[in-house]
Amino acid sequence: MKNTSLASLQVGQQGTVTEIEESSPMGRRLRDMGLVRGTPVRCLQLSPLGDPAAYLIRGAVIALRRADSRQVRVAL
Repeated sequence: MKNTSLASLQVGQQGTVTEIEESSPMGRRLRDMGLVRGTPVRCLQLSPLGDPAAYLIRGAVIALRRADSRQVRVAL
């Protein structure tokens, strides 16, 4: 299993959340959106410039900026 950041997922790729950077102010917000360990996440779409990206998380489509999605580690 390869471990990488959520920001590195390409359109159509899916990963499973392994950890979220605890020290970031956005960490709690990301967990409140459902990004907790074991959650499957799929990259649905990138904006034309690549930031933000849309992800399918627990049945909801959520757009995250690249800086925020780099704080989430996923296993491919």
